[in-house]
Amino acid sequence: MPETPACFIDSEKAAAMSAAAVFSETGSSKDGLSTLEAEKRLEEFGRNAIEEKKSSSLLMFLKFFWGPIPWMIEAAAILSLIAHDWSDFGIIMVMLVFNALIGFWEEHKASNALEALKKGLALKARACRDGKWGEIPAENLVTGDIIRVRLGDVIPADSKLIEGEYLSVDQAALTGESLPVNKKNGDVIYSGSVAKQGEMQAVVIATGSNTFFGRTARLVAGAGNISHFQQAVMRVGNFLIGLSIFLCIVLSAVVLYREHIASGTINIQELMRLAKFVLILAIASIPVAMPAVLSVTMALGALAMSRRKAIVARLQSIEEMAGVDILCSDKTGTLTKNELTLGEPLLFEADNAEECVLGGALASKAENNDAIDLAIIDGLKDKIVLKKYEQLDFIPFDPVSKRTQATVKNSQGETVFYTKGAPQVIVEMSDLSDRLKKEAEAKVQQLAEHGYRALGVAESKDNRNWRLLGIIPLFDPPRDDSAETIRQAKEHGLDVKMVTGDDVAIASEISGKLGMGTRIQAAADTFKDVDPEKVPDQLAQCIERADGFARVFPEHKYGIVKALQKRGHIVAMTGDGVNDAPALKQADAGVAVSGATDAARAAAALILTAPGLSVIIKAIETARKIFERMTSYTVYRIAMTIDVMVFVVLAMLLFPKVPGTEILFRPLTPIMIIVLALLDDIPIMTIAYDNAKVAKNPVRWHMGRVLSVSTALGAFSVIQTFGLLFVGMMYMNHELFGQMIKPEHLQTMIFLQLVVGGHLMLFVTRAKKLFFIPPLPDSRLFWAIISTQIFAAVMCGFGWLVPKLSWQLIGLVWLYNIIWMFVLDVVKLTVYRLLDLDALHQRGFISRQRSILHHYSHHHHLHRQK
Repeated sequence: MPETPACFIDSEKAAAMSAAAVFSETGSSKDGLSTLEAEKRLEEFGRNAIEEKKSSSLLMFLKFFWGPIPWMIEAAAILSLIAHDWSDFGIIMVMLVFNALIGFWEEHKASNALEALKKGLALKARACRDGKWGEIPAENLVTGDIIRVRLGDVIPADSKLIEGEYLSVDQAALTGESLPVNKKNGDVIYSGSVAKQGEMQAVVIATGSNTFFGRTARLVAGAGNISHFQQAVMRVGNFLIGLSIFLCIVLSAVVLYREHIASGTINIQELMRLAKFVLILAIASIPVAMPAVLSVTMALGALAMSRRKAIVARLQSIEEMAGVDILCSDKTGTLTKNELTLGEPLLFEADNAEECVLGGALASKAENNDAIDLAIIDGLKDKIVLKKYEQLDFIPFDPVSKRTQATVKNSQGETVFYTKGAPQVIVEMSDLSDRLKKEAEAKVQQLAEHGYRALGVAESKDNRNWRLLGIIPLFDPPRDDSAETIRQAKEHGLDVKMVTGDDVAIASEISGKLGMGTRIQAAADTFKDVDPEKVPDQLAQCIERADGFARVFPEHKYGIVKALQKRGHIVAMTGDGVNDAPALKQADAGVAVSGATDAARAAAALILTAPGLSVIIKAIETARKIFERMTSYTVYRIAMTIDVMVFVVLAMLLFPKVPGTEILFRPLTPIMIIVLALLDDIPIMTIAYDNAKVAKNPVRWHMGRVLSVSTALGAFSVIQTFGLLFVGMMYMNHELFGQMIKPEHLQTMIFLQLVVGGHLMLFVTRAKKLFFIPPLPDSRLFWAIISTQIFAAVMCGFGWLVPKLSWQLIGLVWLYNIIWMFVLDVVKLTVYRLLDLDALHQRGFISRQRSILHHYSHHHHLHRQK
């Protein structure tokens, strides 16, 4: 055997080569490679992955100096430079660099979080190394490796099929072929395509960038899809930008006319100062940190969910998880233990129970790690008996045939066929009389009513005439935590519906035990002659009322999701197989359960790494917390922008000059506005860590509600700031708490009020109840707010960058804001109460309308009958 292959083999060339020629060129054999040889090739030819081109950290950092907001800051810096305002220039540059650092750090942290999550999603491959089969990371495959591919696998590398019956492959993503392609020995399968049916062995001919996929793929760097929530928040951001720019234009026009055009004198220096002031005011009001806050909140939330064994495949799916009100859950492995226990076999043509179980074991394959196969094999009293038989061929279970089949040579050298699968299928295949067939069906029904799953086992000498050996009962008990988890789900406003391929009786038994209800519909009957894309309204209502669904095929899952969405629900659907992919994609939140195929995980929004329904419920709770954090940030950001922007513009329009003087009035200096913006950025970055209450019901984005609360808080905050302004003007040129009040001191008072009042408002907006009721703020948020306020107080007390205030006056401003914090909390509670009453009224109105319509419809029906 050559030490290393000469090169990768082109797929077209490999298709024309014999298996022996491929083995010769790749330096391999049917027994695969040795671990040492594989490691040598891995080092020489590289990993089986397409290397992603990453931008340098420097370029990532520099991009934060390019864009509309950085341009505005840079323009203000240039104006300061021209006017020789060196202190302003220095502070503006600090703001520019600080914003860039914040954005860079948060994006870097978010990308690192996502990178950590991706590591948990690494694809696996079954390969033969050193003559033994085992799972290895797909990226460690090399040319010459022998791999096994079966139903649901994503093909890990370009390979030539060498052994097995058949393989049906979906390669639509690569070639555009809409239907699966049947492959046989000698055919080539491509990396990235999906095995739909069958099982075969193959030799790897190309990996990484040398595969068909690697040569044609183009990595496109982009921001990806934006969720509905992010779009809504971005609309809020655009609204705030528009409002800020509009008020700045109004302010500029009025001041320009009043101070320059009306007087007939134009002072270039004053015009530049006005332009710089307006630019800085707009910058301070625009939500510069919004993208960073959103990305880090979602990324940290995704990390929290991963610690709870739920990996977020797409960050934008967190919003959908928070709003889920119906969860369609698989039964096996999610609601039950997926630990099948064999009952006493019901015998037909077998002499004893051991013969029946042996027939089932011979129609199984331990290497496939199938739960039913392993349960049957474990059910044998004496497993040594299997050594008397040689399995010549094996056809695994698939959703179409609903059975497995094995060709076996016994100790006498005879070829015998064994099959096991759905009892209806096995009974129909067997040569039983009609009476015995009805008896078998009755026994299956009886087992089903007690929660047992039945498995038919048959034997044949010629693969045509089958003897029904018996029916083996299998029982998968509910998980210990399932009943309690479902109770918690109901408390959270979640309706959990069971979705299973088992019969109605089994589903009803398990569903009843778990307290989910017993109104189980047979999906095969429900969707008979119905296009899943166009579910009638009456059928959609019927699906909505059901407690669960039995005899479900993959296409039924898709129809169930569509029907529930048509009824206005946000739906989460669990799945594990490649055929579940359409339903997982259609669902608002597709969930790939623990042990799902690569194809199912690729289609899902949430990927579970531990079994059980509790993992999904915990993930939904975490998603609701994340949603609450982002909502509280949005309310705060709108209210704060209204406070700063409206106050400054109104103050300058109402008070052209300081009362009793000819001095032009500016409520804040440019430096104060810049420092205010910088200090605002620090606490809001810690919102992602805040303790949030889990909403009792599914949460959705209500723009009207958010705008109502934030506008009310913003309006009262403007009144709050004007209150302090009037107090300062009353004491202009008089002493207040040991401080002679001058115009510049009034500016410092307003600056301190906006910092303290604005940051205290974060405590108000983060909760829908009184701000001091648990859950209390996270220590990082709490100390970020307190530290920025202490820093602002020290600035004012020592006169750093702002005119100095007496400590007594600083204390007065603090006390004034603390009192107003309680006032704003009452305003918030009042607005929420009014909104809740309005919502109740609307629901009552709708309910009455429905009652009237029902009454009218009933009478109209009676009239037609007459």
